[in-house]
Amino acid sequence: MIYRHTTKAINEAMTQFPAVAVVGPRQCGKTTLAQSLEGVYFDLEQDSDRLSLDLQWDRLVSGDQLVILDEAQEWPEVFGRLRGAIDQDRKRFGRFLLLGSVSPALMKHVSESLAGRMALVKLTPFLRQELPEDLRDGLWFWGGYPDGGVLNGKGFPLWQLNYLEMLTARDLPNWGLPAKPQMTMRLLKMLAVLHGQLLNASRLGQSLDISYKTVQSYLDYLEGAFLIRQLQPYHSNLKKRLVKSPKLYWRDSGLLHALMNVADDSQLVNQPWVGAGWEGFVIGQILSTADMMGRSYSAFFLRTSDQHEIDLILDFSVEKWAIEIKLTACPTLEDIKSLNKVSDMIGAERRIMLSQTCQPIESDRTMSCNLDWLINKLLTV
Repeated sequence: MIYRHTTKAINEAMTQFPAVAVVGPRQCGKTTLAQSLEGVYFDLEQDSDRLSLDLQWDRLVSGDQLVILDEAQEWPEVFGRLRGAIDQDRKRFGRFLLLGSVSPALMKHVSESLAGRMALVKLTPFLRQELPEDLRDGLWFWGGYPDGGVLNGKGFPLWQLNYLEMLTARDLPNWGLPAKPQMTMRLLKMLAVLHGQLLNASRLGQSLDISYKTVQSYLDYLEGAFLIRQLQPYHSNLKKRLVKSPKLYWRDSGLLHALMNVADDSQLVNQPWVGAGWEGFVIGQILSTADMMGRSYSAFFLRTSDQHEIDLILDFSVEKWAIEIKLTACPTLEDIKSLNKVSDMIGAERRIMLSQTCQPIESDRTMSCNLDWLINKLLTV
C-alpha cells in the first residue's frame, strides 16, 4: 500500500476534534486509507451497513473504537446523531472518521450540524511525491486516480470515461444537479477544450442554450465534485488593466486526456494545448500539496491587458510567491526578466521559474527549478 501524506493530517486532527471528515473525489483512495486505520467500518451507501450501524449505535458511541462512516452524505440523518453523541462529551477526541465526496449535500450537513465539532481534511488522487520514483513520470499522462492507470498502465481511457459517466448519470443528479446526463457530458467536453483558458460562462451558456446563471450553478457542482478548478484573477491597485475572468483547469490530467482523446504520452506532447496541460498539472500538484499540509493560502493568476502574466500567485499572508510555468528544460534569461518585472508589480517576495530543468538555481529572491524541487521546498517551508 502506498503511504498517503494526508494520513499525518488525519492523525493530528484526531487528537484535536471529536470527528474528522476526509473529503475528496470518488475513488481517490479514501476508503483504502480509512481501512488501514483501526476502527469499525460502515459503508453508508449500503442498506445492510446502515441497518448494522443503527442496531449498534448506542454501543459504538459509548465505546472506545474509532467509528468510520464511508460516503456519509448518503445518509443525512447520521449527522444529527453525530452531533448528539459528540455533545454528550466534547472532550473525547478522535471518535468518528467520516469519508465523503465533496458535494453540496455533505458540506450543508457539516455546516449545519457539526460546525466546531469536526475537522475537514482533503484527500486528492495521488500526488507526485507520494508515488515511487519509477511511477512519477507517468502521473501527468495517466492522472492520479489509483485505478486509472498510474500504478500499472492499465485501464486508460476506459476507466476515466466510465468514471465520468457514473458522475454524470448518478452522483451529480443525486447531489442536486438538475441537468440531464447528456447535457452534463456536453459541458464536460467543452470544459476540456477550455482547459487553461479564461472562462466565459456567457459563451458557454449560448452554446448550450442555457443562461449564464445556470452555467455558473452547474460549474459549482463540478467544482464540488473535484472535477474542475476556477483559478481567480489577482486584483490589486496596479496601474494596469487586469483580466477579471477566472481561468478554468481540470483537476485530474487523466480525465482531461481521456476527454480530449489523447491515446498515449507521445500524442500528448504533440497537442497544440500541451503547454496549458502541463501548466494545469503543475498548478494542481502545488495547490494539492499545500492543502495536504494544511497551509493557509490564497491562489490567483495575473494577466494584464498588455500581456504581462504570472501563471500562479500564492499569497501566504506573510509572503507572496510568483510562479511562472514553462514546458521546457531551458528557460531563457528573458523569461526570468519578465518574471521579475511582473513580480515587482505585485511585491512578490519569491519569484519562481518552474520548468523541467535538471539544474535548479536559487538566489535571494529568484529561483529556477523543476516541480520536484519546488514541492520539496514547499514541504519544508
